[in-house]
Amino acid sequence: MRYRGRVMEKQLKRSLSAFVLVILAAVSCTGIAAAQAPAPDSPDIEAQAHAMLAKLTLEQKIELLSGIDNMFTRPMPAIDLPRFKMSDASVGVRTWGPTTAYAGGAALAASWDPELARKIGESLGRDARARNVNFLLGPGVNIARSPLNGRNFEYLSEDPFLNSTLVVPFIEGVQSQGVIATVKHYALNNSEFNRHNIDAEVDERTIREIYLPSFEAAVTEGHVDAVMDSYNLVNGVHSTQNDFLNLKVLKSDWGFQGVLMSDWDATYDGVAACNNGLDLEMPSPKFMNAKNLLPAVQSGAVKESTIDEHVLRLLRTELRYGFTTRPQFDPADSTYSVADRTVALQGALESITLLKNQDHLLPLDPAKVKNIAVIGPDAYPAVTGGGGSSEAHAFEPVSILTGIANLHGPDAHVFYSPGMPEDPAEKKAVEQADVVFVAVGFNPKTESEGRDRTFTLPPGQDALIEAAAAANSHTIVLLTAGGGVDTSRWLDKVPAFMLLYYPGQEGGTAVAQILFGQHDPEGKLPVSFDRSWESNPSAKWYYGDPKDNTTLHTTGENDQPKDYTIEHVKYGDKLMVGYRYWTTSGKHPLFPFGFGLSYTTFRFSNLQAPSLATKGTIDPKGIAVSFDVTNTGTVAGAEVAQLYVSDPSAQVDRPERELKGFEKLQLAPGETRHVTLSLDARAFSYWDEPAHKWIIDPGKFVIRVGDSSEHTPLDAAIDLR
Repeated sequence: MRYRGRVMEKQLKRSLSAFVLVILAAVSCTGIAAAQAPAPDSPDIEAQAHAMLAKLTLEQKIELLSGIDNMFTRPMPAIDLPRFKMSDASVGVRTWGPTTAYAGGAALAASWDPELARKIGESLGRDARARNVNFLLGPGVNIARSPLNGRNFEYLSEDPFLNSTLVVPFIEGVQSQGVIATVKHYALNNSEFNRHNIDAEVDERTIREIYLPSFEAAVTEGHVDAVMDSYNLVNGVHSTQNDFLNLKVLKSDWGFQGVLMSDWDATYDGVAACNNGLDLEMPSPKFMNAKNLLPAVQSGAVKESTIDEHVLRLLRTELRYGFTTRPQFDPADSTYSVADRTVALQGALESITLLKNQDHLLPLDPAKVKNIAVIGPDAYPAVTGGGGSSEAHAFEPVSILTGIANLHGPDAHVFYSPGMPEDPAEKKAVEQADVVFVAVGFNPKTESEGRDRTFTLPPGQDALIEAAAAANSHTIVLLTAGGGVDTSRWLDKVPAFMLLYYPGQEGGTAVAQILFGQHDPEGKLPVSFDRSWESNPSAKWYYGDPKDNTTLHTTGENDQPKDYTIEHVKYGDKLMVGYRYWTTSGKHPLFPFGFGLSYTTFRFSNLQAPSLATKGTIDPKGIAVSFDVTNTGTVAGAEVAQLYVSDPSAQVDRPERELKGFEKLQLAPGETRHVTLSLDARAFSYWDEPAHKWIIDPGKFVIRVGDSSEHTPLDAAIDLR
């Protein structure tokens, strides 16, 4: 479980962890690759950074506070400092040409596999080094509050604990390769419409319990070395100049020692940003420039020591990674990595989620399925990821069509059409097929950064599914999407339904292997799958009321006045995000958080937990809770054991249950595994807003264990005094 402690303890742990990584790298590698992991903070690094700073004029210091050429930090010849390269990243190292495209974001969260997160992080780090990249602009960890958010596919889940547990090994994997990870978008970037001008109005308890824990874990446990501020405002102040987010929480409460950068063109006031924690304006000095900051220093509006601290953060971080003394490019890494294709395939196989399998239609027997129809807009070409800055262009992406055809080889007859064919002879091909796969959903044009998407499928796709189901009773729907969609027109008309998310470049291969029984479906929903947009708990709070709009008066480039119309979005759903709402209200989504079908069956038993514990003496290792999971079926499969905590005796309103532990298990038929999970003090705590701290109310807590938020067959009570 997660370690929580004071800032000094966190910094000590950071130094020790980094030291161990350096030693391990030195033992296992030679040559250039020997200095991959970041070095711990040290008096030597601090002395070097201060010596470099002392050689700079005030104007040169200010120059270093912004980027150049869109994707680089600024060089500084006066101190022999080269520029350092960045790359967009979510499913792949995007910016510098074709790459390996992984199952990232929502797909990774659907795997519920921290070790997979580490592997993907390591692979992305190697891919970055092979492209001479120093800063990887990922991962994104914003909460999937609404299925409409056009960027959900790039983020992780609706749950802060699941996000936190995955982001830590992901970051460790990236940074172990000598590449700086950048966690984003800090904070409350939970929609893409009007993203520059939305003011997220949220109470502190909701911020601390739902929207910040993923970032907190990235900093205090993953020791991420860069954080990216978001475009939106939070409680009236843009993130890039938000003292609560940047100074109070990030740099003080969490002890963040790295670089805080803006999203691209997310800075709105150079003086306010400089004074409120922003270290690096990207991609250019529109606001944090000499024209704005020199007079501010002269007038006392900005202290030169504030600028010094920003520069020192940049220098310390670059020195920790050895960027000034070693080449970032590592010839030991492949630009086209065959090894990392295996990681990409694993990500797809672990994430694809089977949501309906009527009469056990799946898995299909390839010996009995000879005539196959593959239709729909997402069948070909491959749809590896959503749109925007995360869109990675893979060398050889495998489409659903080619994956199915490749698995069968020349023995099967495969018919393809992007839509329902109109020619009578071709309609006979769909009608007489042994099975029809309808690949629908979104793509980089319809689900993307910079805009939200619809809850309904793109035009014509519902009708396509209905027509296919009417023509052939063995119609299976394969959905590409970052989360839930409206299935009301067709779900009861098809026997099987599978959610692919955006599976990366090997998606077609993974889909075929799962459909035809070469791999058990492993994915579990990282979000609640709503019946309708209106039933989503954030629906009535998602948009602001135009009558509440206000005008923000600022000074833009070239000292010209610039006004922004600010839309105020009140997070009235508060803590009731996703399954927290459904389990508390007693209502039910279409498919619950954590749900996913398998080709085998599992049994939970033998729950053991202490009946009495003392909150003041909870060991840092936590309270141990154990249980057994058995594969009761006939094939090997994966199960995710999920542990939820309820606090029925709390003195404040709390969600009925909250995820506080999980473990993914690979089990052979008949195999039983004894699982032990630990619950630390944070697992029982809530944020006390008046006291501004985490507290535990003594009393009864209930531990619930099962395979989804709504199926927890085991429970036990703990009296926490």
